[in-house]
Amino acid sequence: MTLDIETCDTLLSTTRAVRKRLDLSRPVPRQIIGECLDLAVQAPTGSNTQNWRWVVVDDAGKRQALADLYRRGGEAYLTAASGQAQQAGSAQTARVFSSALYLMEHLHEVPVHVVPCLAGRPPAGAAVPAIGGYYASIYPAVWSFQLALRARGLGSCLTTLHLAFEREAAEILGIPENVVQAALLPVAYTLGTSFKPAERPPTADITHWNGWQE
Repeated sequence: MTLDIETCDTLLSTTRAVRKRLDLSRPVPRQIIGECLDLAVQAPTGSNTQNWRWVVVDDAGKRQALADLYRRGGEAYLTAASGQAQQAGSAQTARVFSSALYLMEHLHEVPVHVVPCLAGRPPAGAAVPAIGGYYASIYPAVWSFQLALRARGLGSCLTTLHLAFEREAAEILGIPENVVQAALLPVAYTLGTSFKPAERPPTADITHWNGWQE
């Protein structure tokens, strides 16, 4: 099979963290979420544990409850960070925090929340290799899920602010004690489908060959 490199590159370079351009009024069929999750679980997991789990929330009351936790976890931080970015004159960063504040205000309206989880809680005080391998078993699948959404005209962003109240969220969703939530992804169709690559530093400036070089 020959892949269309241009299409693949466009998908990879224009799958953005979408907040303000989420369509809050258009329902998302469960079938679409299922298709994207089918692709997500093709991602690799550490030691082939296949320990990803997914909680999909389209119930309005539960979305509101999760949004309340998100606000509790992030309002002070996002407000302060937004002000600092504006004072520093960093336009791109200011836009990011402006959109994050928008999401905080409207998270309960986003038609679907997807909470990626990992079955099996790491032991307290686990070493860096164990923690690294643990979360490496979910984030490739999360990114595959987001790419699949993008290919179907939907958007999302990876958020973690509700994790400050992980146990409260677990109670809302009935998640067992031995299952760890890794993020919360608001999912909706996007307002328009034209997205462009973000401004990033030249990779030549941040890449080191055969050792670190100042």
